[in-house]
Formats: sequence, C-alpha cells, structure tokens
Amino acid sequence: MKEPLAPHHSQARGGALRVGRSSPSPWPDNPVLVEVRRSGFLESVHRGSLVVLDATGQVTFAAGAVDRPTLPRSSNKPVQATTMLAAGWVPASGEELAIAAGSHLGEDGHRETAAAILAAAGLGSEALGCPPAMPSHEATKAAWLTAGRAPERLAMNCSGKHAAMLAACVAAGWPTEGYLSRDHPLQQAIEARLADAAGEPVTAVVVDGCGAPQHALSLTGLARGVLSLVAAPEGSAGRAVADAMRAHPWFVAGTGREDTDLMRAVPGLLVKGGADGVHVAALAGAGAVALKLDDGGDRGRTPALGAGLRRLGVPAEVLAPWARTPVSGGDGVVGEVAESAFLNA
Repeated sequence: MKEPLAPHHSQARGGALRVGRSSPSPWPDNPVLVEVRRSGFLESVHRGSLVVLDATGQVTFAAGAVDRPTLPRSSNKPVQATTMLAAGWVPASGEELAIAAGSHLGEDGHRETAAAILAAAGLGSEALGCPPAMPSHEATKAAWLTAGRAPERLAMNCSGKHAAMLAACVAAGWPTEGYLSRDHPLQQAIEARLADAAGEPVTAVVVDGCGAPQHALSLTGLARGVLSLVAAPEGSAGRAVADAMRAHPWFVAGTGREDTDLMRAVPGLLVKGGADGVHVAALAGAGAVALKLDDGGDRGRTPALGAGLRRLGVPAEVLAPWARTPVSGGDGVVGEVAESAFLNA
C-alpha cells in the first residue's frame, strides 16, 4: 500500500497561498542513465528515469520510475502556452508564441519580445510576477555588470511565459492582479489543460522558481502531452505552439543552448528542457522522450536525451554533438560524459 501524500503549504509573491502535496517517498532506486569517465576511470554516474513513446503514445521503452509524479518545471511550458491561446491571446508573431513557451537567456531580442507582448496588452514590465534577474547569457550579463545595471524582471528566463499569461488575462477579461494564484481562472485553466494533455491528473501543485504554479505529472504524462502538440492538426492551438517553437528556436532558449541547437539540427523536432534535470522532446510521426535525472543536474541531460532520440530514429551522427560531453584534463580531453551501458544496450 502506498504512503499517503502529506499536504504542505507555501507562500508565493503577493501572499497567494499554494496548497500542494509532498513528493512520494522513498525515492525510487533508478538505473544509471549517464556515466562520467576520466582517463578510463568511472568517476561519477547520473541515475534517473527515461521513457520513450511511439507516434501513437504507447510506451516502447521505460527505465526507472516513469509513472512516479515528477515536477517537469519548464518542460511544462509548451502545453501551458496552448492555454494562453485558448484564453484569447493572439500573439503578433511566431517569435512571441515561441518565447511564451520558452526559457530564454535574457538576450536583447528576448527582453524586447517579452516587452512587446506586454505593451500590446497595455501593460508594462512592472506587471510581471517573475522575480528580477540578470541575463543568463554571459556576454549580455557581463555588459550589464560593467554598466552597473540592476536585475530586471524582463531578463528573468520565464518572462516570456509571464508576459503571455498577463496578455491572456487581458484578452479573456480576467484580472491581472493575482494571476499567479492557483485559484485564478488562468491557472485553473492551465492545470486542467496539463492534465488533459497528459491523460492523467495533476498530483501536486507547488511554486516554481519563477513564482508561478508548477504541476506534477509522471514522465509518461509529460511525454504524452508534448507529443500531442506535434501530432495536433493544422490550425489547432497545439500545432501553433509546436510550429512556433520549431520555426523560432532561438526564442525558446537562446545562443548556444541545446534546445535551440537541437531543433535547428533535427527537422520536426520539438525540445524543451526543465530545471532539476528534466528534458522532453517530441518528433512528428515518430514519438516522444521524457527524462528526469535524480540528482537534478544538467550535465547528463543531453546524453540521456540523445539515447532516447536515437530510439525514435534520429541518426546517431546528427546527435553526436550532444550525445557525449568532453571531460577536460590539463590542456586536453581525457574522458567524456555519455549514456550508460544500460541505455546503450
């Protein structure tokens, strides 16, 4: 018999109370998905869960606890963005829709696009509920530091999502005040949409790093939801989000980011990473992959993702830049971060 989930409470910006449920316990004994070798020595491993679905949504490969509730973090954004469209928001461009589903680096074009979404809704950056931040793009951040520029809400990597949320509230006639409360009509619609796309109920609602509600789903449900976007018919909200992200991948992530570069390299591929070791990808006509690394780190994500994408038929040579990460030693390369023998079997 499973342990009951104990309720907990947390406070978000503006005093809005979130009620969720604690993570299932104990942590599952997941397999090693990624290995780190230095000069032939196995230095570290990354355990986790990974699921692969075919084009019909059926599980064709599963490693670890793929049905255990997980926080997808920003990997939920593509499905969340369809809710903003359903509320009546009409983005001015594909770039605006892509950044609504993205986690950008705060580069100039990213901040300008988020600001344009707000301006079209008659709002300014002060309406954003995400916290102020410095740009994550190193060159942009360095320029800000040199100029003595303070953190700004538009530079936060989730500002595109927040701008679209606010624009959706204006379009639907919902209040913008309190838009991050779980009880707000927009957040209620997002929660219902995520559950519908995943084909399973949301099992917990907590506060994400940007202050918005974050919804727990299984990896299988996460993969199913993102797959539904690339499989959606022309003219639907799901297809609109998928097409915008694939056509404008720089607005999904940014310069040098793996999501951007993978979508440019593999036609038809939709990719969205999430914090704490989560990644999801879907390929039209092939299927989807979702993974979670137990340690919550980023280092092992793309090697594991590459192993899943290979099972969808993406050629190994196309995935080579992401499948193995060099391990440096002195002035040279002495090892690699790569998929484990378990995944390579």
